[in-house]
Amino acid sequence: MENDFGNPSSLHSMGLSAGNALKEARCNIAKALGFGAGEIVFTSGGTEAANLALFGIASARKRRGKKIITSCVEHPAVLESCRKLADMGFTVEYIGVDEKCRLNVDELCANIDGGAILISVMHVNNETGTIMPITEISGSKTENQVLHTDAVQSFCKIPVNPGKADVVTVSAHKIHGPKGCGAIAIKKGINIEPCIFGGGQEKNLRPGTENIAAIAGFGEAAGIAAPNFEDIARKMDNVRKYLLKGIKAEIKDIRVNSIEETGLGGESGFCSPSILNISFLGTRGEVILHGLESEKIYISTGAACSSNKKGKSHTLAAMGLSDKEAESALRFSFSEFNTVEEMDFVICKLKEKVGGFRKIGSFR
Repeated sequence: MENDFGNPSSLHSMGLSAGNALKEARCNIAKALGFGAGEIVFTSGGTEAANLALFGIASARKRRGKKIITSCVEHPAVLESCRKLADMGFTVEYIGVDEKCRLNVDELCANIDGGAILISVMHVNNETGTIMPITEISGSKTENQVLHTDAVQSFCKIPVNPGKADVVTVSAHKIHGPKGCGAIAIKKGINIEPCIFGGGQEKNLRPGTENIAAIAGFGEAAGIAAPNFEDIARKMDNVRKYLLKGIKAEIKDIRVNSIEETGLGGESGFCSPSILNISFLGTRGEVILHGLESEKIYISTGAACSSNKKGKSHTLAAMGLSDKEAESALRFSFSEFNTVEEMDFVICKLKEKVGGFRKIGSFR
């Protein structure tokens, strides 16, 4: 931001320097995903990338059909896009999940027919951490269908299996990069229509002067994380297992909403090592969250992008949780920088806050 602040579209030396930073970041993201550098388009984040994927694919392929298949537990960026596409005349089929957020693959396969043009299923669920069967879906789809996966929660944490998805969307801040930067990877031969128009940047798919500082930070983060993701996954897995074991030993009346077994190799039907969702029955998650916040422990009651909205989590509802079970749910997110010692502190304070709430609640 201080030294290489030129416009990468400019021909002078300052512009060329910014252009080189853009090129390096694109190469790093491509290498981390297993795509070619020419297949990466930068956006303002995972939400914009998902919107571009869904609207762009639907627009490009609408003459082939009007059917879109997705899951009922997608991120709001996908679900809200699908609702808008339905308003525009597309038919959207929402595939259900079981009590651990595992996708109903039989239901999905039953809906794959000649009329479906797009399948959009996230790789890792953002609330429960469940790893979805992207490889299996890829093997079931026809040549007429494009498979998009929201890999925001899995990128540089577990293998994304990019060869199985035609379009992959990712975000910088989930791997310690700057907020407000994302990318969409588009396999060669897949046509996507632009949603906004302007100066032709990013292969005309995302026109507008690129946010070079954020993109360079994204590229640097990917360059650090991608070669070490196996070690990163093991570190997260260790603290997740320690926290889960401690909670089960110290706190009664809980419901573990995440799959307890992790899939460090990206195996579907297991859980990402970065997420753990638990309901502390007889409490309100929001109250426990603020109690832990006072101890500088920061967790969530659901998807951070929609946590300020009132109402039951659509993911937990789809899993069959009651209102009380969903209201008492907390999501713990991990990074490679968390430690077992921190988990001891979390277990101690969590037990204190949950016990305090239950004691007060028993007098109401």
